[in-house]
Amino acid sequence: MSKALVIVESPAKVKTINKILGARYKVTASMGHLIDLPKSTLGVDVDKDFEPKLIVVRAKQKILSKLKKEAAGKTEIYFATDPDREGEAIGWNLVPHLAVDKKIYRVVFHEITRDAVLKAFKDKHQFDANKVNAQNARRVLDRIVGYSISPILWKKVGGRLSAGRVQSVALRLIVERERAILKFVPVEYWQVAVFLKKDGVDGVLEAQLEKINGVKADLKTEAETAAVARELGNKLFRVTAVTTREVKRNALPPFITSTLQQEAFSKLGFNAQRTMMAAQELYEGAEIGEEDPVGLITYMRTDSVNIANEALGRVRDYIVAKYGKAYLPDVPNKFKSKKSAQEAHEAIRPTDVERSPDKVRRYLTDDQFKVYELVWKRFISCQMAPAVFENKKVEVSAGDKYILGASGSTLLFPGCLSLYKSAEEEQEKQDLVPYADQDILQMMEVRPSQHFTKPPARFSEASLVKTLEEEGIGRPSTYASIIQTLVLRNYVTRERGYFTPTQLGCLVCDLLVANFPRVMDITFTAQMEERLDLVEEGTLEYAALLKDFYGPFRQEIDAASGNIEKTNIAFGKPCPLCQGEMLVKWGRNGRFVSCAAFPRCKHAEPFPTGVVCPEPGCGGELVERRNHRGGVFYGCNKYPACKHISNKLPAPSETPPAPRA
Repeated sequence: MSKALVIVESPAKVKTINKILGARYKVTASMGHLIDLPKSTLGVDVDKDFEPKLIVVRAKQKILSKLKKEAAGKTEIYFATDPDREGEAIGWNLVPHLAVDKKIYRVVFHEITRDAVLKAFKDKHQFDANKVNAQNARRVLDRIVGYSISPILWKKVGGRLSAGRVQSVALRLIVERERAILKFVPVEYWQVAVFLKKDGVDGVLEAQLEKINGVKADLKTEAETAAVARELGNKLFRVTAVTTREVKRNALPPFITSTLQQEAFSKLGFNAQRTMMAAQELYEGAEIGEEDPVGLITYMRTDSVNIANEALGRVRDYIVAKYGKAYLPDVPNKFKSKKSAQEAHEAIRPTDVERSPDKVRRYLTDDQFKVYELVWKRFISCQMAPAVFENKKVEVSAGDKYILGASGSTLLFPGCLSLYKSAEEEQEKQDLVPYADQDILQMMEVRPSQHFTKPPARFSEASLVKTLEEEGIGRPSTYASIIQTLVLRNYVTRERGYFTPTQLGCLVCDLLVANFPRVMDITFTAQMEERLDLVEEGTLEYAALLKDFYGPFRQEIDAASGNIEKTNIAFGKPCPLCQGEMLVKWGRNGRFVSCAAFPRCKHAEPFPTGVVCPEPGCGGELVERRNHRGGVFYGCNKYPACKHISNKLPAPSETPPAPRA
């Protein structure tokens, strides 16, 4: 019989770790949080130093009973939950239920490989109380904010709406960006490109007008641009200066959670949840041919760019063997983590650099492979020598009045770009090698082009995650869930990965900003993350942090509660049953309209769009619906008689086909 019980979070890890540890250990999974705050009440005693009232999660009581049986007769229990604050708290909360009279140990590993797991068990230690306190403080903070503000939203707006300490600030970013877009007034401007040819050289040189009479070209109208274009057509074009300089492009750092999510969106089109699901599977382990199951990447919830010395040695050896000494810098490339990086101690990297993507391709799903290839290439390239470019600028004069310029670059040494290029680096640049000072060029074409200044872009998954990270809002483990909650609550819609706030999202945001300015303040939210870090470091008490927050917050809650007035949004059409006013409301499935006389009149219907169903002979109207992932689609209000659905509404100019004869 095994003497020790090992508890991990995910059942996917059990088989892998069991084989590594052998018969002396029994490995089992907690399936995440078994002990948590109750759902039905606040679960925090604010008068007793904010003591959390933890209970066994009802849906997981059978799992706890199973763990108790497996712990019976064991002399040691090892808690191998995830290596961050949340993992520390998950294990700590199980101790009173499983290990009152046993030896308990905490083991932490950042990759599921034989060497890492065995080393972790050799370096077993006790739980970190400060880390547990920091996680509990975060959990209690989020619970106080959510459970205090959400009921106000129910009374003020309606529906089972929710607010969150970090979620609501992310919503504010999206709403304010949308309003900046709507307020934006585009400004017209014109550019002039001139296509020039040198005798004996294939191809043409594209040069942009830069200066007129020594001043930066600033063309506002089509008329003045046309006049410039006519003048250029009669000028002699001469190369008046050629400047070159050598530029080094340093390697990008290895991935952390936020940058992995950003690159997976930009390069693969993956949303944050899809990226993290594939990364989780790669971390937990896969069977690679005849090998035992093994984790392919290190822990994927991290904001640290540190790399273990052993991994550095291996990747440097790999670079020399595969690419040659020229590609290896004299000393390893070092990258600086943000000051707040606390939740893990290593960047995301492959557990074995020798497992190149082509070697593991047939053992992985498409998503797993694409994410693994991204991680592997980024890690190898991060320890390569800089790429070297020769940047060249060709200046061309057109008479004494006009100066044009053309820029380009030549890659002299690929270095780190051999494996990993950004989207910008993958774009081709024109070759400027054939052009020298005093060359005479023949004008082939003058091409004016009209442009307008552009509004700020809507947040994509990648840019929202980047902003949250830069502002210090949330933590790596929260980004995907924040985004998912905003979509599922119908606060934002997501189209091709870009977010637009809904009418409900704007309404909720405005209400929260007006009544809870501290909670909705970006700087305050970031500072709270820093204070949570101080709790983990042991320099700030758990109760002190919560008391400082709760006093002013309680005053805001009391003020908002005493000033609740229901917000009704008229739909503009009478109720078909009682001719009363119809109101726009929100529920679990998004917007709908219902009679203001509810409950006396119970008429309700999906939110109509005013667009006729395009199915021939139907005559119905498309209504707004939501799928189980929170996405919006449009279906006919005559369902199930008509089953038409579409992801977007037909353009206003489109008309439905004529009825069938």
